[in-house]
Amino acid sequence: MADTLEFNDIYQEVKGFMNDGRLRLSKAGLMYKNNKTGKVENIAATDLSEGIWRRVALGYGLRLSTRTGHVYKYDGFREPEFEKLSEYFKTHFQVDLVEKDMCVKGWNWGSVRFGGQLLAFDIGEQPAFELPLSNVSQCTTGKNEVTLEFHQNDDTEVGLMEIRFYVPPTQDDGGDPVEAFAQNVLSKADVIQATGDAVCIFRELQCLTPRGRYDIRIYPTFLHLHGKTFDYKIPYTTVLRLFLLPHKDQRQMFFVISLDPPIKQGQTRYHFLILLFSKDEDINLTLNMSEEEVEKRFEGKLKKNMSGCLYEMVSRVMKALVNRKITVPGNFQGNSGAQCITCSYKASSGLLYPLERGFIYVHKPPVHVRFDEVQCVNFARGTTTTRSFDFEIETKQGLQYTFSSIEREEYGKLFDFVNAKKLNIKNRGLKEGMKQAYDDYADSDDEQHHDAYLERMKEEGKIRENADSDDSGDESDESFNPGEEEDEVAEEFDSNPSASSSSADSDEDKEKPAKKPKASKPSKEKKPRKKPEGKKGKDPAAPKRPMSAYMLWLNASREKIKGDNPGISIIDLSKKAGEIWKGMSKEKKEEWDRKAEEAKRDYEKAMKEYNKNAPPPEVSKKEKKSKGEKKTSEKTEKKKSGKAASPAKTPVKTNTVKSKEFVSSDESSSDESTHKKGSDEEMASTPPSSNDSD
Repeated sequence: MADTLEFNDIYQEVKGFMNDGRLRLSKAGLMYKNNKTGKVENIAATDLSEGIWRRVALGYGLRLSTRTGHVYKYDGFREPEFEKLSEYFKTHFQVDLVEKDMCVKGWNWGSVRFGGQLLAFDIGEQPAFELPLSNVSQCTTGKNEVTLEFHQNDDTEVGLMEIRFYVPPTQDDGGDPVEAFAQNVLSKADVIQATGDAVCIFRELQCLTPRGRYDIRIYPTFLHLHGKTFDYKIPYTTVLRLFLLPHKDQRQMFFVISLDPPIKQGQTRYHFLILLFSKDEDINLTLNMSEEEVEKRFEGKLKKNMSGCLYEMVSRVMKALVNRKITVPGNFQGNSGAQCITCSYKASSGLLYPLERGFIYVHKPPVHVRFDEVQCVNFARGTTTTRSFDFEIETKQGLQYTFSSIEREEYGKLFDFVNAKKLNIKNRGLKEGMKQAYDDYADSDDEQHHDAYLERMKEEGKIRENADSDDSGDESDESFNPGEEEDEVAEEFDSNPSASSSSADSDEDKEKPAKKPKASKPSKEKKPRKKPEGKKGKDPAAPKRPMSAYMLWLNASREKIKGDNPGISIIDLSKKAGEIWKGMSKEKKEEWDRKAEEAKRDYEKAMKEYNKNAPPPEVSKKEKKSKGEKKTSEKTEKKKSGKAASPAKTPVKTNTVKSKEFVSSDESSSDESTHKKGSDEEMASTPPSSNDSD
């Protein structure tokens, strides 16, 4: 039989939340490592007293009890693994693994059994549920009932707040059963009570998180932070890690305490305590214990009378009481010689410390990332200036941390450190000098997302150009060309009327001299063109423009992407679709390109049919006004011409300009409007007219 057994994807129940991790069994005992926090729990083989195998929601699980009364629950096993585990427990731990099922009758009356730190509610001989008394935060009694309140876990979506037990009165004189019940609970509950004097007190320490100045009272089992507004009681069992980090100015020190679960202040959760010390501040410390008690309890780690720097005393006392190592920076040195890098995280400036087994950012908000949970890192171009870059960390849980505004001189040191730790680098660059390395990573931005909106705008622009070349009158908007004032003058005087002008107008215009166009004044050129009075609305009967190949593919694939990523937002869906489209092969894209070409041909064909059958364009208000003025001048001319006996008389000059028929005839006088004097040959070849007599 193997000396060790290892199981992945095993869940440990902690305050109603199932932590994901790995369980390893060896001759020395059991070891469970949390994948999220990296916290390791060990159960010695000699401490195991009971092992129960039972069916749970996630398959099958183990419930292990120790001789000290602690209970551990591990779920996620498969049914065939029972025989292997049972044999291993019996061989190496001398413990029989017993099968026992939970009661599922749903009754709410039964008997309560206290065993170690566990309260079991039994119905008959089967347990209905079990409550770890270490999770009880408060116990209150009533006339015939006991109310238990529990510590909350922020990771759970649904948590147990309280539970009430009705204790019926008895006729025995053995005492009050309600008080007896409450005493059994309180003897094992995790109710923090300050009993006796503190071991030592540190006065007015500067705390960055939570912000303020606090008195820290050190008790044997918990830490008490006393401030002007808030008080916190922190059990040493919730302390996960300790860090001692030098400030970049080399005059201050950070002492960081990592907590799991965090302390609460309203809706705010603090996963880290950050204390700031000056290296010049000293203290003389005397423990409130006898020398024999100090020696017996701390085994030489502490002394009754100590003196030294304040940060050294605080870290030394915390290390002895919490029984955890203090993590300090390793061999990393930045460009300035400091063991940290100045950067920004979430718009707040701070310091990033590369450690031997992870990264920690101080201070707002604090971030700690271990190397074993890092999926990859990425060096990205700075968003604001080229003299800085961004350092991105992506974890296996899908979280991403971006530390920005890092000076480009730090790139070489950080790259060498990450490379030495064998972390996966997304855009690994060539290292031929500092500048070349920086330029290499700066230009190797391989994470350019496909911009679906830009792609769509480009396609629609191409379609508009094609449509304009086929039919220039399809667009309803008027173009605006600054400086081209001649067009505006021509429009006002109707110098280029449409072909629909009447023939009577053309005959009338032949008898009248052409009016020379007025020269535009310089002041008029500076004035901006007036906004058009009205614009034509888009015809709903016009054919709909075709979509691009990408948009056709997106419409066909949108539901599938939603199904593969439930709960995805519209923005994330667009980004995801862009990534998928970018990674598609040319063969698959050609299929959608062909569909887009077919849609484009159908659109062009439909546009031709639409332009043939389209109704004549409506006359604008400006054109109507100019035509009205022209008709008025025609009537005036007819009246005057009717009175005249012969057409040889001098005609009345009007503002009417030449019609299209006259301009397009062989006797075009374009030269007259352009040049002031014509050549003799032209005068000789041109037949005389009534205008010439003038």
